[in-house]
Amino acid sequence: MGKNIQDHDWLYSFLRHYVDLVLKLSYRTIRYVGKDRIPKDGAIIYAPNHTNALMDAMVVLAMDSKAKVFVARADIFKNPKIAKILHFLKIMPIMRMRDGRDEVRKNNETIERAVGVLRDKVPFCIFPEGTHQAKYSSLPLAKGIFRIAFQAQELMSDMPLYIVPIGIRYGNFFRFRSTVRVAAGVPINVAEFRNDCEGLNEQEQMNAMKTLLEERLQDAIFYIPNDENYDSIYEICAAVVKSRVKRAGRDMDGRVLRGLEAHFATNKSTLKLINRIREEKPEEAQRLLTLGHEASTLRRDRKISLSSVSVKNPVLSRLLMTLFMIVTLPYNLVALILTLPIKGLCAFLFTKMKDYAFRNSVRYVVNLVLWPILMIIYSAVAYAVLPWEWALPITLLLLPAPIIAHEAWRLARLMKSDIRLLCSEELREKYRGIREIIERNDNL
Repeated sequence: MGKNIQDHDWLYSFLRHYVDLVLKLSYRTIRYVGKDRIPKDGAIIYAPNHTNALMDAMVVLAMDSKAKVFVARADIFKNPKIAKILHFLKIMPIMRMRDGRDEVRKNNETIERAVGVLRDKVPFCIFPEGTHQAKYSSLPLAKGIFRIAFQAQELMSDMPLYIVPIGIRYGNFFRFRSTVRVAAGVPINVAEFRNDCEGLNEQEQMNAMKTLLEERLQDAIFYIPNDENYDSIYEICAAVVKSRVKRAGRDMDGRVLRGLEAHFATNKSTLKLINRIREEKPEEAQRLLTLGHEASTLRRDRKISLSSVSVKNPVLSRLLMTLFMIVTLPYNLVALILTLPIKGLCAFLFTKMKDYAFRNSVRYVVNLVLWPILMIIYSAVAYAVLPWEWALPITLLLLPAPIIAHEAWRLARLMKSDIRLLCSEELREKYRGIREIIERNDNL
């Protein structure tokens, strides 16, 4: 009899250390929030929002050292070899409504296996949106997670079952080594929820839980409604975040907010302020949204990064970047040359995909697999042509080359973007207008 998907696997556990390390190196900052909210007295179904393909699963997996079982669309399991690899990676198939009702009925086997996972108190993770969207928003939730939760709770009535919303917020969806904030929201006790809704039929209970999970997911992320004003509102928030970050203040426990937490709180407070302006001063709100739309369009046309727009001390920041580039130039050049196979392979694979949201996933996997191979080759060459006293330090210096090379590319790109912004008085005037309106209405 084969092993259950949730059973301990020594190879999986061994590789997890390396996989998690590469993930942490793939971001400048990873911040986990609210892990104390995750119940310890029962089984857990994680329900993350889905914005960045494979990386969403990886940041949830790295939330702690526990193994977790994920689900993925069933069509990728058709190849037996792929299915075996996915089973090793603790990924189960799930049919979706788009596969047809007859196929969805096959999910009973998935639910039975999910119950086994949950009974062993191994977290089970399913993305309730069903597909990804690279926006600070959310898609309608599919009902698969609720069907699994309801049937699982009936089959394991002796154990509490919780759905824990997980809000994932990236600093940038498409840039490697950006930032990511992962927040556990308020859990839903499935049995208690159903008891509270006992007057409703099962379909109505699912709809009520769907609404509640949507609310709690949106609260855990920086949520902007995905309507005609989405780009304008996002541009406004990004334009003022650095100037308003000190007003984020403290959290509910009185701790001073810094870094990603201050950034997150500031964006949410700016969004609330925009909504108040829209309610109380509709004409000024229209002017603000128009400026946001015009700034967003012009910035994209001129290929200017939002990082250039939102930087707090632009002159000092540019000077420090230039100094860093000059001091580290020799090492950067070596790192850039030695990591060209990684950059080249990524660039080739990017031409094969239309969805930009997969780019960070590709970069992550390529670095995960290719850099150890390159390090073995480079180390062998170093030891072959140099005394070991020289080869050893050179090998050690080469280890962080992918990170150094990427940071060099990033800083060069930002410097280029900064110059474009400095040369665009029209765009800077629009941002001044945005900041003036926000500051004028800050006490609403």
